[in-house]
Amino acid sequence: MGPFMAEDYHRKGGEARKAKLPAARRSDIAKKAAEARWNADLPEADFEGDFEIGGRIVSSAVLRDQRRVITQATFLRALGRSRSPKAGTGVLSTADNLPFFLQANVLQPFVDESVLAAAKPIFYRTRSGSKGVGYDGTLIRHVADVYTRFRDHLLTDKGGVPPRYQKMIAAAEAIKAALTDVGITALIDEATGYQDVRNRLALQEIFDAVLRKELAAWAKRFPDEFYKQIFRLRGWAWRGRNINPPQAVAGYTNNFIYDRLAPGLRKELESRMPKSDSGNRKGRLHQLFSDDIGHPMLAQHVHMVTMFMKAAGSWDEFVRNLDKVAPRLGDNYELALDSDQE
Repeated sequence: MGPFMAEDYHRKGGEARKAKLPAARRSDIAKKAAEARWNADLPEADFEGDFEIGGRIVSSAVLRDQRRVITQATFLRALGRSRSPKAGTGVLSTADNLPFFLQANVLQPFVDESVLAAAKPIFYRTRSGSKGVGYDGTLIRHVADVYTRFRDHLLTDKGGVPPRYQKMIAAAEAIKAALTDVGITALIDEATGYQDVRNRLALQEIFDAVLRKELAAWAKRFPDEFYKQIFRLRGWAWRGRNINPPQAVAGYTNNFIYDRLAPGLRKELESRMPKSDSGNRKGRLHQLFSDDIGHPMLAQHVHMVTMFMKAAGSWDEFVRNLDKVAPRLGDNYELALDSDQE
């Protein structure tokens, strides 16, 4: 007997033994399994919200590990199904690890690996602390694919869709018309309010790559030409870098460089190197940039800004052109004239 035949033999044997158990015993086993499941260390939902798909309201959550979940009950309604979990189990019965809405023999030829990978129920704690059951948000699109592939088979083989399948296939068509896998993630993030946190997390990853934890030794990062061009376009006499420049130059550095490299970058820089009670910082902002990513990015941007200044005949022309190719990112900041000078 080959390994697959043996596995199938043992599985069927287990199912046969289970079928012989009295109903009360089967119920007791299900309840004990449910208790063990809910007593486990479950992930918690940090964000929850509803959205509409295919004309039906769907409830969703983003778990602490960033998994996007559609609750079981609304997942079923979106698919045109209305069954409820068996009492005490917290999840609809499964066979071969498939939820009931994929168990029908007629669907099996259309259930592929992508469906199997996402079809396991997800147990979690809701924000209120109650029990939650759901499925990976992207599963709904995969299940809709299964149903519509089944529909295509029926149309080819039978010439039509039997009435008992029409409701679920209509729901699947509505879902496919509205969604892609990326779309369901975006809908869940918007409905739960997670999209703002997601954006901040993505930015934090950028900051962690671009910035260092400790100050680097000071090194000249802004060439004299950068400042010479500011003086030329402003009509100021250049007397050398070591002469205290007008206070506005610090604001220009923030505006043209730090505010345009990444959204919120200057705020992150200033939070990592706050001013002392005397109003000074212990170093220059560029000393926080990492050697491998941060400094090359900074140098490239400074060079680009300098080239735009050299090509401009006036201050207004330079600013207009820079705004077109490298606009300030994030909020519209006031021009800071009290920041550290380079």
